[in-house]
Amino acid sequence: MSAVNLRKMLNKKELPSLLHNLIYQFNIAIDVELVDGTKLISIGEQTAKNRYPIEVSGEIIGWVVGGEQATLLATLLSFLAKQEAEKKVLAKELLKRYQEIDLFDDISTQLTTSLDTRQIAQLVLQELSQLIESSAGMILLLSPDATAFEIIAEFGVFFDHSQPEPGKGIIGNIVQSNRAELINDVQADPRLEGQKNISAMICVPLRAKERVLGAIAIGAPKTNSYKAEHLKLVSIFASQSAIAIDKAVLYEQSTQAALQAKAQTQKLQQALHELQLAQTKLIQSEKMSSLGQLIAGVAHEINNPVNFIYGNLRYVAEYAQDLLHLLEKYQKFLPVAPPELESELDNIDLEFIMQDLPKLLDSMKLGTSRIVEIVQSLKNFSRHDEADMKAVNIHDGIDGTLMILHHRLKADVHRPAIEIVKDYAKLPLIECYPGQLNQVFMNILANAIDALEEDMENSGFRSSPQSPISNPQITIRTKVLDQQWVVIRIADNGPGMKEEVIRRIYDPFFTTKDIGKGTGLGMAISYQIVVDKHRGMLKCRSQPGEGTEFWIQIPLNCALVDATEEQSSASVSQTYTTELSQTPDTDGFIPSTTSMLKPTDLLIRHTQLIQRLSQHNPNVEGASPDQIYQMFQRHPISLRLYATLLSWFCCSNPTQIRH
Repeated sequence: MSAVNLRKMLNKKELPSLLHNLIYQFNIAIDVELVDGTKLISIGEQTAKNRYPIEVSGEIIGWVVGGEQATLLATLLSFLAKQEAEKKVLAKELLKRYQEIDLFDDISTQLTTSLDTRQIAQLVLQELSQLIESSAGMILLLSPDATAFEIIAEFGVFFDHSQPEPGKGIIGNIVQSNRAELINDVQADPRLEGQKNISAMICVPLRAKERVLGAIAIGAPKTNSYKAEHLKLVSIFASQSAIAIDKAVLYEQSTQAALQAKAQTQKLQQALHELQLAQTKLIQSEKMSSLGQLIAGVAHEINNPVNFIYGNLRYVAEYAQDLLHLLEKYQKFLPVAPPELESELDNIDLEFIMQDLPKLLDSMKLGTSRIVEIVQSLKNFSRHDEADMKAVNIHDGIDGTLMILHHRLKADVHRPAIEIVKDYAKLPLIECYPGQLNQVFMNILANAIDALEEDMENSGFRSSPQSPISNPQITIRTKVLDQQWVVIRIADNGPGMKEEVIRRIYDPFFTTKDIGKGTGLGMAISYQIVVDKHRGMLKCRSQPGEGTEFWIQIPLNCALVDATEEQSSASVSQTYTTELSQTPDTDGFIPSTTSMLKPTDLLIRHTQLIQRLSQHNPNVEGASPDQIYQMFQRHPISLRLYATLLSWFCCSNPTQIRH
């Protein structure tokens, strides 16, 4: 079919009138016919039968019939038909270019929305295979050191067993030269290496920012399958792909760098956390070592003389009883005493002595018994010679702690006595570290007493029976749970705590007490003893105005738990990780967790410490270093805490700084 329709061309608006004017000027008669003889125009009376062709690109699309001058008209119509054909070709080319632009715009949109190199490469090959007939295609990326290719997308088979290498074979040389090539006879190319499965190919390097990323290649099984326009099309795809792949590679590199930075941050946080634990353990170790040695030494020194007195009181009582009995016998045999003796008896009030001496001896016996109990409690609490795990009665440790705190439980002029309510279950001997558990009991009970005293001090003591603070109370309950655990619950009816305070009580150096009254280490140490040392659980339940209760849960046999953990560390760690969630349980207890203090947190602690110190001296912020040191000297606990905080910033391996 002809590219130009002669009938449509002659029906254009101005062409028929132009032909009539020309024929009128030449004064000739002509007929314009189609190839099959169909007349389209007939002007004048036709006498000649000469036929002159109307041609377009060597193809006859019609005839002009007339005299010799009709050849001019045939030439004119041929020229007009040629122009019409060129317009059609140009329109088709423009339509094709528009379609290509629209296609590339669509592909570009899809490429820019993806940050995955393999997804981008697969999309490009998929679109390219639909536009250009090919049996194989692939996109390769150069390694960072440019020593190897990585195929990130492909279809068909370029090579059976081998893979392109930089600088080798057709593809390797094209990438090295950084110049696109169209090869219509691959078999004749001297650079061909390996098993060939294609006869024609196009290979275009992927260039981005003056850097070669890799290459895109397509192949066909027949020679001379590709033209220059195919090379141009693949080059356009390559430029679009290179931009998208470069962006995706940069994104992957930034993501990897972010992951590495995150991992490094986690390592630093873990290191800081381990430093915190080491610092707290050092303080705990020194504190307990000093306290244990002191208590054990005092108990040992008191024990010998007390035992001497306590052991001899029985004989003193017997001797006194014998002497009193002998005196009664003398009174029977000598009812009337001589005047000198009678005067002496009146002076010493013999009758009162005979009545009071047995009572005095009983009181002395009771007092020495009390001293013996206190000494035993001190020994039980210190457990200085029991650093290893052993089976003990937990109740003895609780009672010993209460004995030491007895002076704080008694009533005074400012408040009533704090009542201790015990609800002890029948417990077996527990395999544990008794000295360390006693420290936990001491920390929690001392905090409960502090809370009750502070509540009564803030509210003002009222002895009215209706007053809630007129009956301060600490309740201690024990029980066996699931035949595997022992639970100790210590509750007070004090002011309670807010939830945000509960979640921070295990932070090292966090305290709500005034300066000089606490270091903020008691509950942090208790956490380590219960959770880390005994593989147990420490939970707290509290509401403002409703008191506070601590739940201490340890296994019946810590040694058995440690052995099990060595055999199956994964399962045990899973168990305890679950227990350390900060979500309150069904009973409202919030499990304990240890927070990892960041440097900013330590700076906040430093600021809080200075603020608390300023309460004792308003001029602390403007004080000189010597003046601040003198203030700390008056508050040694704060000095120890402040020195410890400074060690976190100044020392690579912080240890407790002595003063």
